Amino acid sequence: MNIKKTIDSAQMIEKPDLVLKNAKIVNVFTGEIINGDIAVTDGVIVGIGSYNGKKQRDLQGRFAVPGFVNAHLHVESSMVTPEVYALEELKQGTTTIITDPHEFANVGGAEALRNILAAAQRSCVNYYVMLPSCVPCTPFEHSGAELNADDLIQFKNHPAVLGLGELMNSVGVLTKDESVLDKINAFSDKIIDGHFPMGSGAELNAYVSSGITTDHESVTYEEAVEKLRAGMAVLVREGSASKNLETIIKGIIENNINTSRIAFCTDDKHLSDIRKEGTIRYNIRKSIALGMDPIKAIQIGTINAAEIYGLKNIGAIGCGYKADIVIVDDLNRMDIYDVYKDGIPVEEIDAGENGPYSEELFNGLNNAPVSEADLNIPIKDNYSVIGIIDNQIITRKLSMTHQQITQGLDDGTVRKIAVIERHHQTGCCAAAYITGYGLDHGAVASTIAHDSHNIVVVGDNDSDMLCAVNELKRIRGGYVLIKDGETVGELPLKLCGLVSMKSADEFIPMLDSVIDKAKEMGVNKNIDPFITLSFMALPVIPEIRITDCGLFDVTKFEFTD
Repeated sequence: MNIKKTIDSAQMIEKPDLVLKNAKIVNVFTGEIINGDIAVTDGVIVGIGSYNGKKQRDLQGRFAVPGFVNAHLHVESSMVTPEVYALEELKQGTTTIITDPHEFANVGGAEALRNILAAAQRSCVNYYVMLPSCVPCTPFEHSGAELNADDLIQFKNHPAVLGLGELMNSVGVLTKDESVLDKINAFSDKIIDGHFPMGSGAELNAYVSSGITTDHESVTYEEAVEKLRAGMAVLVREGSASKNLETIIKGIIENNINTSRIAFCTDDKHLSDIRKEGTIRYNIRKSIALGMDPIKAIQIGTINAAEIYGLKNIGAIGCGYKADIVIVDDLNRMDIYDVYKDGIPVEEIDAGENGPYSEELFNGLNNAPVSEADLNIPIKDNYSVIGIIDNQIITRKLSMTHQQITQGLDDGTVRKIAVIERHHQTGCCAAAYITGYGLDHGAVASTIAHDSHNIVVVGDNDSDMLCAVNELKRIRGGYVLIKDGETVGELPLKLCGLVSMKSADEFIPMLDSVIDKAKEMGVNKNIDPFITLSFMALPVIPEIRITDCGLFDVTKFEFTD
């Protein structure tokens, strides 16, 4: 930025590069709507008032709001590359994203991080990275890599890095695990994201006191407000599988809670859902529909996130701020008329092409052969069973008798789930029973299994489950649907077994198709067939999960039967 030119443009000594005239400007600092022009030079807002520029666009009284900020997400969960993902976010008004690439890192380690940081530099949005703190997230599974404090420190001063990503190993924090404390100490001068579902009381106090500043895992208003009172910033999540916004925002409105320490995030959202709804735009619109004042909802989706993460010159329409601006016709509906990034309309932005990405990141399946014996579950009187909850990623730990399991397998309420190690040919494999998934007949399998991303498969018969595992290896990772030994749907994800190299226009119809086919196979219509399945392997979200090492009781933080 040429400061002299900026000063001259602000004083109208020299014409600004661009003037957006006749706008209703949402001022997130004062909570006002101001009528005026927005002057932009070198991609920066230099004035609000009455201006004429070298280029001018008449907004004809439309509303100008700051570009949205997505405070926490995993780009990999969209299953497209950072380049493709960023453009989709931008079209929906999100000009800043704060990402934790722990999915990539759990498969590809430090080399994956180098690739992602390079992609951040190529991005068409403000692309920030929180370095993954838990690779693997626990010692109770096998991941593709391990990253300790020294591995992360080498990336600490990269311009895209804001701090340390979500510390899922809350038990490691509370028990003062040295490797966890090493990471906290190494990033004590940066932002440290939290991940403490159902954290409460003295344990929550200890977790926050360690230096962790945010959390996105609240599923109720009561949980969110306790974390706010403890000093955390709460990131309200609304994604494809976790839909926590309504209950939290209703409580915030009813109790007139200060919202300055609240931001919006998606965590995990399918690309097709992003194209249909947007991300932060959707969260703002839904909050307004629940009764929140539109300007307050916009503050949560913009300046709040920027201030929580210490981002200067982002999140507001003000002098010296990036000219990241969203134009809408109606504040209540938030339908987008236009988007500007650094003063450039989105239709004129060249998002660039994918990559390059290291060749080693395309070799993501290295599992040992699997047999029906590996999927066998011994007969006994009682079983611990994973209970899926509609529209959530938390689960219930259920206890079922052998007779109940047998009946459930017959009537379709119980299915078998297995996780198979896919990185080092260890041969590790565990199987258990699950309820709430649905599925009339066949198998569903994926190489997306948070966070170590082993193979996860669910089915009503071992033959189809094994066939699904073998088909995943053939396509080098992704989603697979099998029925009576035949492939009825698949979605190849060759980059780390997590991400497609296709464009959004090519990818979204493929994704929609495989989701529709899964629903046709009887998967519960109140869950996402693949995102929900992927979280069944994450041993840090209550109450019960399964890893390649066994069935895991998260509430006790130990393996169960």
